[in-house]
Amino acid sequence: MVTLTGEMDHHTGDTLRQALDASDTPRPRIVVDMHQVTFMDSSGINIFVACHQQVSEAQGWVRIAGAQQPVLRIVELVGIDALITCHPSVEQALRRHLIWLVR
Repeated sequence: MVTLTGEMDHHTGDTLRQALDASDTPRPRIVVDMHQVTFMDSSGINIFVACHQQVSEAQGWVRIAGAQQPVLRIVELVGIDALITCHPSVEQALRRHLIWLVR
């Protein structure tokens, strides 16, 4: 799980990219806790798209959890929610994973 705080923009992009890098992980599963993110620009969007592509190629997934309305609106407007499942909370994102493991 990766917990983000503050703003996701070109100033924080490299740090976010490194935190989401799962290139050495077989079948990566990443939950991104965004409940403390106050802003996201195109830099953050591009990083999420790249992360989704990387983990999908490795038969993994990434989920967004707890995004507040202003950030969630951006996610929905640009269609990131069509690629990456969004959940209201970390618990719900993890619960969904546990359900899949039980099946």
